[in-house]
Parts: sequence; C-alpha cells; structure tokens
Amino acid sequence: MSVSAEFDEWARDGRDEGMEDRHWHTARHALARMPVEAGDVVLDLGCGSGYAARALRETADAARAYGLDAAPQMARNARSYTDDPDVGYLVGDFEHLPFETDSIDHCWTMEAFFYARDPDAALDELSRVLRPGGTFYCAVNYWEESVHTHKWEDLVDVPMVRWTEREYREQFREAGFRVASQDRIPDEETEIPPAEEFPTEEWDSRQAMVERYREHGTLLTVGVAPEESR
Repeated sequence: MSVSAEFDEWARDGRDEGMEDRHWHTARHALARMPVEAGDVVLDLGCGSGYAARALRETADAARAYGLDAAPQMARNARSYTDDPDVGYLVGDFEHLPFETDSIDHCWTMEAFFYARDPDAALDELSRVLRPGGTFYCAVNYWEESVHTHKWEDLVDVPMVRWTEREYREQFREAGFRVASQDRIPDEETEIPPAEEFPTEEWDSRQAMVERYREHGTLLTVGVAPEESR
C-alpha cells in the first residue's frame, strides 16, 4: 500500500489525533529547541494532524507555517483543526517540495522521514528549499538502535527506512547539512506499570517498556543548511 493510501485510512478513522497525543510527549521538547523567530517561515513534513505548524505559529510567532502530507485526508483534517490564515496544509511528497529555493527558514518532521521513498533525495530537496543557515529538526521513534520499534514495519503496510544513528548523521552531511546535534529525548509521560503487571498484550517485560520509552524515546537529529549560496 502507498503512504497516502495507508494514512488516508488513518485519517478517516480519526487516528490522526491519537498520533498527535502520543508524539507530543517528546515533540514538545524538540519543538521548544527550534530557533524560530518572529517572521520566519516554517515547514512540517509529514504533518499528520498539523499540530507542529499550529504550535510554531502560537508559541514562536512564525509568520507562516506550512504542513505537507502525502495523504490528502490528513491534510484536509489538519486544515479543519485551525482557522489561522497563516497556517496552510498541502499534499505532496518529500522528494518534490512545492517551494522556491531558499524560501523556508526551518523545517520539522516527526515520525515521518522514514516513509520517504528516497530519503537521500528528500534531504537534497530540503537543502534546496532551506535558506542558508536554516535548520532541519528530524525526530523519529523508529530507527535501528530503537530495537523495540522494529516490529512496526509489520504493522504498517508501507516500506520504512531504518537508518542507524550514524547513518542519519552521515546522510545529512552527504546532503550538505552540518549536523548540529543528535540526541535521544526520553518519553517521561507514557505510564509504565509495575513489574508484577507484566507480561501485557504488547510487552513481555517492564524492562523492555522502560528501554523503549525512557532510554530510547525519540531520536532527534538537527541539520543546518549550508551557508554558501546554491
């Protein structure tokens, strides 16, 4: 199944808002780090319900916030959740961004980059549309070292790219980005039951759940677009 078909189904079922609730545990900490200033233009790739674009408008006073998603129903749902005329939602793919060169100040993505059909081409496109010195904040819960998320590829009927932490750094640099930072943001909000309540339907042991949420959490890789003109 294609990414657009899979997540159109999620959106029709109302699962977009559930995704937002889960992602917010770590996304809010990452979003707070973004150096967005009043007047900046920001982009959210794989926007889902559109929460990140709304948050950056409300808390960082971005002049314009765009969300882009491959699933038309996701974009329609996102539009329905705000009446802010300076927040817009588009349908498209990561490899062909509908923006002029050097037109975006900062880009964010959460739990979406690994769905790119060609992640290297997506990074090249981001390098093109970001202004010199602009930032790309890439947050993922599914990556090689996060072993308890590997089973997700059997739950979602679309191809997923599973890079290592090193591969994220290397591929960012290959596309011309300077890697400003990379770290794991723990999920401190997901409730973890006491050991005597395990195993559960999803977890064999409490230790496995602790590793997934408290130790692995969300991987955040921050790239800075090249300063020289393109």
